[in-house]
Amino acid sequence: MKLIKTEDAVGSVLCHDLTQIIKGVTKDAVFRKGHVVQSEDIPVLLSIGKEHLYVWEADENMLHENDAARILCDICKNEHMDESEVKEGKIELSAAADGLFKVDSKRLQLVNSFGQMMIATRHGNTPVKKGDKLAGTRIIPLVIEKEKMYSVQELCGEQPLLKLMPYKLKKAAVIATGSEVFTGRIKDTFTPVIEEKLAEYGVEVIHKQVLGDDPDAVTAAIKSAIEEKGAELVCCTGGMSVDPDDKTPLAIKNTGAKIISYGAPVLPGAMFLLAYYGEHNVPVMGLPGCVMYSKRTIFDLVLPRVIACDPVTAEELASLGEGGLCLNCKVCTYPACGFGKGW
Repeated sequence: MKLIKTEDAVGSVLCHDLTQIIKGVTKDAVFRKGHVVQSEDIPVLLSIGKEHLYVWEADENMLHENDAARILCDICKNEHMDESEVKEGKIELSAAADGLFKVDSKRLQLVNSFGQMMIATRHGNTPVKKGDKLAGTRIIPLVIEKEKMYSVQELCGEQPLLKLMPYKLKKAAVIATGSEVFTGRIKDTFTPVIEEKLAEYGVEVIHKQVLGDDPDAVTAAIKSAIEEKGAELVCCTGGMSVDPDDKTPLAIKNTGAKIISYGAPVLPGAMFLLAYYGEHNVPVMGLPGCVMYSKRTIFDLVLPRVIACDPVTAEELASLGEGGLCLNCKVCTYPACGFGKGW
């Protein structure tokens, strides 16, 4: 690649796109990479401020921005992503299916610390819809040393930095507890909320049951929902506080399920419980009352991971403290906000 005066460029091949920006009218390339400059192009080039041009000059040790963007894209992409055409040295990735978007934050930072290259993504551990934009890649200069690109490629290894995990679980059970609901003194308004949220992810509630405060009955109901009804996910409502007569956490524990955490640094949702039952690690969640009346809670953060069969650890739940405070905005824009972006 070499720099020449625009007036001397007739017959030369452009090595990058040249963009024209007119506010409110256009922002697009007037000449594409590979265009052979003609005499009639000179006035147009000068009108967009190009008094000098970079044109191709072969160098076997350098990569053009488009070729480098290809390498960065390959470092990122997994099988459930679509890519854009390369444009001005940039390739964008979008979701090819509904699912959970994951980012290997450490390796992403490693690439972005390498210099002269960048990968920008949306936050990881967030639900996305088919067609949603996920990431963009490019190098900063017009050309870059081949050795540098190959080094970062080798450093990142074979596993992509980004992952789109399609949702897998399709069948759920909801077990509502509380003597006031069981006896009919009040209507169960919790279960419909859970059904609506599960439906957002294509999950059908195949079994619903209302029980009193007897922990043995709740334990039996959870096991039956999984082993006899075929539930792949169980949501328990009611009885989740620390009051002596709130027995749902005990009932979940008595199933033999592995308790990941009882409590999370998230508001709304501090009294949330997550456990995994049996050899197939069926998720069992104890949902605090806030899930019934708050727009977004801990349930919204954990649910897409559970449905995508992405195991949640106690350490990850603990990391939700920063960003775990929902601001209860008048117009909710979740997940396009900071809520739950700590993990």
